[in-house]
Amino acid sequence: MLYSMISEEFHSLLALAGIIFAFGVTVAATAKLQGALPKDHGREYAYDGAKSAGKPRGAGIIFVLAFAGAAALFAPMDAERIIYLILIVICMMTGFLDDASEKPWGELRKGFLDLCVAALTAMTFLKYNPKTIELAFFQVQLAIPAWLYALLIVILVWVSVNVTNCSDGVDGLSGTLTIISIMTIYAVDRVLERGGDFCYLILLFAVCILAYLWYNAAPSKLMMGDAGSRAMGLFISIAILKTYSPLLYIPIALVLILDGGLGLVKQALIRGPKIHILTNVRLPLHDHVRKKWGWSNTQTVFRFAIVQILLGVAVVYGLRI
Repeated sequence: MLYSMISEEFHSLLALAGIIFAFGVTVAATAKLQGALPKDHGREYAYDGAKSAGKPRGAGIIFVLAFAGAAALFAPMDAERIIYLILIVICMMTGFLDDASEKPWGELRKGFLDLCVAALTAMTFLKYNPKTIELAFFQVQLAIPAWLYALLIVILVWVSVNVTNCSDGVDGLSGTLTIISIMTIYAVDRVLERGGDFCYLILLFAVCILAYLWYNAAPSKLMMGDAGSRAMGLFISIAILKTYSPLLYIPIALVLILDGGLGLVKQALIRGPKIHILTNVRLPLHDHVRKKWGWSNTQTVFRFAIVQILLGVAVVYGLRI
């Protein structure tokens, strides 16, 4: 790694070079390779889903691999972060293979793969980090059994991957919300003096998503697909774990949780105990506000982003009190 080959005074310059490299490679690779991506068939149940038919999808493979390459070259690495990078790439690849498939993968297959990635994430985190959870607003630490912590991490990862995936339905929405969430986590790390070298990975990941959004801003030229949204969800969960205050995931990613998660809850209640809720609400919420409230795609992205920014500011300010 380049990072280990230079003296301390050049680290900031190398970090800047890594950010420029990550953005430049993602933009260039996307421009060059988008024609080779699988084409979208349109989303049958999504509002205006037919408009996406024919567009390249699965662009997540480009910006995730660009992130992994930039991290390997420019970021300080240890065994824990290497494992996380591998898991993010694996999560991306499972999504890309689904994007490229003529028939969408079944829920059972995707659920099993999510469980495997979540379990490996839990094992990795617990091996290299303390088994305590901090209630950041109250400055209280709780020691919990390893098995319970592992279970909670699996739930967190599964939720984050799936709500982020379900929020991917409007040009620029999930990418914008992910950037806001992880940059809020970056600010939290700075306030709480957490994260260490993982903070630089947050910056690299945000820059790669920004490069993707260069092409995905409405009207989009291509879509990230499951390859991007699932990897983003995993990255958010890992980043929030590294704050040692995983409950902060709720306010830091609340718009993603509500947008993508309410539909999952509604579907689970209908299939399980046959309970019907939110019968007059079209889910995901980004479909409801466009179809029922008449918001444009741009209004949806901006207004959802504004709400999440306000929540992020409140979290950071609350931690500084």
